Amino acid sequence: MTQQTGLPEYPSTQDGSWPDTTPTEPQGYRASDPWSSEPTESHDEPPAPPAPPAPPAAERPRRGVTLLVAVALAAGLVGGGAGAVLTNALDDNATSTPSSSTALGRATGSTTSSGSSSGQSIEAVAGAVLPSVVSIQVTTANGGGEGSGVILSADGTILTNNHVVADAASGGSLEVAFNDGSTAKATIVGRDPVTDLAVIKAVGVSGLTPATLGRSADLQPGETVIAIGSPLGLQGTVTSGIVSALDRPVRTGGAGSAESASTVIDALQTDAAINPGNSGGPLVNLDGQVVGINSAIATLGGSASGQSGSIGLGFSIPIDQARNIATQLVDTGTAKHALLGVSVQDASTGAGIGTVSPGGAAAKAGLQNGDVVLKVDGRPVDGADSLIAAIRSHQPGDSVTLDYQRGGKDSTVPVTLGSDG
Repeated sequence: MTQQTGLPEYPSTQDGSWPDTTPTEPQGYRASDPWSSEPTESHDEPPAPPAPPAPPAAERPRRGVTLLVAVALAAGLVGGGAGAVLTNALDDNATSTPSSSTALGRATGSTTSSGSSSGQSIEAVAGAVLPSVVSIQVTTANGGGEGSGVILSADGTILTNNHVVADAASGGSLEVAFNDGSTAKATIVGRDPVTDLAVIKAVGVSGLTPATLGRSADLQPGETVIAIGSPLGLQGTVTSGIVSALDRPVRTGGAGSAESASTVIDALQTDAAINPGNSGGPLVNLDGQVVGINSAIATLGGSASGQSGSIGLGFSIPIDQARNIATQLVDTGTAKHALLGVSVQDASTGAGIGTVSPGGAAAKAGLQNGDVVLKVDGRPVDGADSLIAAIRSHQPGDSVTLDYQRGGKDSTVPVTLGSDG
């Protein structure tokens, strides 16, 4: 079995042109250029030509995702590559485990900031959490890959990244290795390419140690966190660092599956060392609670033929978002996402609205083509990806307040978010 662990490059530029979105377009991703830099709030992204070189160093970049581009970084998924490119559908035939029997239903305890943490040592936290972390091996007809996962139930429900298991959805196989050295076959319960999350189920196991899920909303920059997983196949690896930023909009592309054209995550940023194979593993606070699912890293010039490792910029899906998606996957095998109902593009002061879908959330709130969104619930918006990430951090039906500009005049409007399913 061949192992490919090359990291896909982070899109190097954005050309400012954005396709319109209509209510009749299908949900999910098309099999397209995985490095398209064109964000559309509908998650349906057509192919784009190869990106031009990054802007000169003297050019001042915007904040957020564009900053990564301007300093010649490449952000990539951190699971081991999985061989052939396959287009896979969600496994709707998988048997779901009721969420009440998992960590999703019972672990709603709060996370404490570093100032009020219980103050456990990194060694103590790692010892407590390691039994709840697994290594995942993917085997396909054309190769294989690897990643990590977090145990949610004693009978083998496991949360991981979609890009870790996507290539096993069409004829491939999954094997899970536990901290005690035992292994088990696994099946896919449900996958969500939009948020890059998936739930799998280990077969014929019992008595496992579920992880405790915390609250990412309580995290503070500078708080100590621990990453646990199987980087480069080294199972049970523990690294530590801090939360270096919150609400970081990060656009990543798929490493092996053609369905994963692009994903925008509303990420936690950490300097804890994360490398290929860490994907799907937990980011943990000093109370031993999972606060994020490790998913992407930034590298200097990494590529499939010459990958680079961690440089201190890792990105995790906040557990508050992951818990919601995982609960849906466990219960139904699919997930729904909050939708504003517009196409968007970068603007000099925020995110410019293009097409407004009739009957959508934005249309009902009175937003129009040409409006520029400046803030979501007081959170600054500095570009298209920033708006997408802010909306995806909510659930369908949530009410948010948008600050926007129209014709040079600032206004505020409440919006009840729609759903993409």
